[in-house]
Amino acid sequence: MDNKNPHFIYAQRRARLAAQLGAGGIAIVPTAPGQQRNRDSDFLFRHDSYFYYLTGFTEPNAWLVLTAEGESTLFCNPKDAEREVWDGLRLGPEAAPGALGVTAALSSTELDTRLPKLLENRSAVWYPFATHQGLAGRVNEWLQPVRARVRFGAMCPEQQRDLCGPLDEMRLIKDEHEQDIMRRAAQISAKAHIRAMQRSASMLRAGQDVREYHLDAELLHEFRQQGSQYPAYGSIVAAGANACILHYRADAAPIRDGELVLIDAGCELDGYASDITRTFPANGKFSGPQRTLYDLVLASQEAAVAATKAGARFNDPHDATVAVLAQGMLDIGLLDKNKVGNAQDVIANRSYFPFYMHRTGHWLGMDVHDCGSYIEPSELGQVKERKDALSGETIKDRPSRILKAGMVLTIEPGLYVRPTDGVPEQFWNIGIRIEDDAIVTETGCELISRGVPVTADEIEALMRD
Repeated sequence: MDNKNPHFIYAQRRARLAAQLGAGGIAIVPTAPGQQRNRDSDFLFRHDSYFYYLTGFTEPNAWLVLTAEGESTLFCNPKDAEREVWDGLRLGPEAAPGALGVTAALSSTELDTRLPKLLENRSAVWYPFATHQGLAGRVNEWLQPVRARVRFGAMCPEQQRDLCGPLDEMRLIKDEHEQDIMRRAAQISAKAHIRAMQRSASMLRAGQDVREYHLDAELLHEFRQQGSQYPAYGSIVAAGANACILHYRADAAPIRDGELVLIDAGCELDGYASDITRTFPANGKFSGPQRTLYDLVLASQEAAVAATKAGARFNDPHDATVAVLAQGMLDIGLLDKNKVGNAQDVIANRSYFPFYMHRTGHWLGMDVHDCGSYIEPSELGQVKERKDALSGETIKDRPSRILKAGMVLTIEPGLYVRPTDGVPEQFWNIGIRIEDDAIVTETGCELISRGVPVTADEIEALMRD
């Protein structure tokens, strides 16, 4: 096959997956269903990530069937001149093999009649479990006519296997093609963050009424201006105390002079997500307490970045972050050492949790919280039990994933200070998160999202401009 063909990469992936299906195996992968928004209006369609990973095909109502022998059949919408006037051109089954490199293509209207024939005499049927509502039921419906033919010598698959397992492992390591797209996505998102920062400062300097939605608009403008298809997730634009709400969505709250703004936003480009968070002073100048907390979070992120490299564990960046935050909280008075002890006690008892309640990162890829196990597959049998210091719940710990070159993850420590007795009032209602996207390398990690400034001095300089 011509490796200069843009769809060669998808054919390679299908071949890799086919080799894992076992003798006589067959896999069924649907794309995402369309979703009605209201009356005759639909939500913008977004393909299923597993399906796209194997096909590069973005039309709705499509299915991929793959055999262990490497035969691939695409079911897709047939050509329909009338519908194409309303909904856009369709590739159609006749053009699909040449355009996508699949072995054969059929109309999606033939799915229910063809699937039983394709499943007949197969040893195992693979499909993604618990990802598509009703899929397991449809597989069983397709198997019923196969069972009815066993009296005539047909064999029905004896096993149903979860396709997420092998696909998750494949998707966890990003190839150069994927990494290049993710770098471009991160560059676009960095420009969007810069645009929002500067808009905030310029509007306040002009004495204008600034709202969260104004900055959200800047993000969306830059995403589309640079060719991104859509946001990778609902953008968080949180002014003042709203930044202490982890999944706050951009709304109409005013952005006030002297407050901080937390923006967690990233675009999706060609099926791949970016995910960046920056926290900045609305007017372009950090106050003393704001900078104290900001510098602490940044120091914890720097420790996490240093811990991110091939051979390290997925949990290592989080542990490095917590170590810096625990000592810092004691040093600045967020935690009272007379009540919580030293930094080791803070970590052991999770005394930091009211101010830092999430993990330091997650996998990133086609989904913003991408697939892939966080447990090291070679060490699944190693289990340790412990009692959680806060809930008292018994937790089963397994060794976390060993990082490998090509894995992509976020590094996103934070501090969120709500009004609380015993907490210095100067820190109340300050929420800070700093998040970058990192490609693991043999010697460390490549931060692909640093096109937007991260130090307090750099942010202030940017917003002065």
